[in-house]
Amino acid sequence: MDVEMMRESTSRLIGPRTASLEGEKLAWLTGQMRGHMQLLIPEIERAAGKLPEDDVPRYCALACIGEARAKLRATAGAGPHRAAAHARKLARSLMALCDHYEALTGVAMCLVCDKPIRDGEDSVPYGQVSSSRGAACAGRIHAQCSRTGRRRCR
Repeated sequence: MDVEMMRESTSRLIGPRTASLEGEKLAWLTGQMRGHMQLLIPEIERAAGKLPEDDVPRYCALACIGEARAKLRATAGAGPHRAAAHARKLARSLMALCDHYEALTGVAMCLVCDKPIRDGEDSVPYGQVSSSRGAACAGRIHAQCSRTGRRRCR
């Protein structure tokens, strides 16, 4: 699974680089989100199926799959605004599926650049406490990302 590419495709619909999309381009991106989700769902089910039935990550992943399937069954409604909103819902659902896939398969993601930390790449531990309500995130970041000064939690 090329989860990194799937995440990149969602950035056209959600995130800081989001553009106003309509017509054929929006229809194409919506189809791309659907296709990615349809590829990823069975992989997550397989990975979750290897875990005990009372395992919390398994339960959460399967719940996310249920939500994703509901979004896949839903229709966009009339008008470009509703079509764009539907596409963004699919993109957010795809991002959640990517998170579950990575968690269940042991892929480590850099908390700064949101790209995978591959075997052999230099990485460092990272922990941050947010100024809002004391939320925290911890994980790893690429060694090169530690020098950029950008810090964020997913």
